[in-house]
Amino acid sequence: MKEDLHFLRLWDLYSPLLTVTQREITDLYFNYDLSLGEIAEQKGVSRQSVSDCLQKCRKQLEKYEEKLQLDRALTELTEEYSAYTATVARWIAAKRKTDPQFSADLDELEIALKKAQAVFS
Repeated sequence: MKEDLHFLRLWDLYSPLLTVTQREITDLYFNYDLSLGEIAEQKGVSRQSVSDCLQKCRKQLEKYEEKLQLDRALTELTEEYSAYTATVARWIAAKRKTDPQFSADLDELEIALKKAQAVFS
């Protein structure tokens, strides 16, 4: 399961670099949850060729990640963003206690922070 999630993340990033057939087969398998047999029947090929295609795609996507490291960069940015938003949330909480006169402004800031978190999560 964890391997499939990793593959899907790579697929989201690099699927435009796959052939149309590779994209279709991987999409049917992972996003539409079709079996190898169902995909083979739909595409007019053998189950083995579908299996081979999926294995080849996994390797290809891993090579793209090895070279481009987009997934790694996105993970690092997400972690940094989470740390920054946690820091801002703590600052807002502290400011509420020390400067209650800014409560309305802090409410607006908190709303904006929550909206930004929703976009990036």
